[in-house]
Amino acid sequence: MSSAAEEKQFRFDGVKWLAIAALLAATIVGNYYFGEYPLLYRVGAMLVAAVVVAFVAVQTSKGWAFWELLKGARNEARRVVWPTAQERNQTTLIVLLVVLVMSLILWGLDSLFSWLAVLIIG
Repeated sequence: MSSAAEEKQFRFDGVKWLAIAALLAATIVGNYYFGEYPLLYRVGAMLVAAVVVAFVAVQTSKGWAFWELLKGARNEARRVVWPTAQERNQTTLIVLLVVLVMSLILWGLDSLFSWLAVLIIG
């Protein structure tokens, strides 16, 4: 056995992307062509096409890299330590208080400058 990890081989990526584009185009055209059929059937067909497109896309190098990114993001999201209800409430109140104070300060400055402008201009 080799000690180096074997890298996944991606072949015919260009052909796969062309197939994806063709399937997406066929799905769009088919949705218009079969417009008289119930919406449920057309949405079902589009979902099936989306699954097939996603499967083919994951078989490409960029699609595989995106899939790995999604798996890594999911793992990172699981590690997040969410705040308690008390921490959330306290942080929300602090933000609201700062917004209120800043709005009062800006209102005061606006009033002061308006008063000065009236004094200068007349």
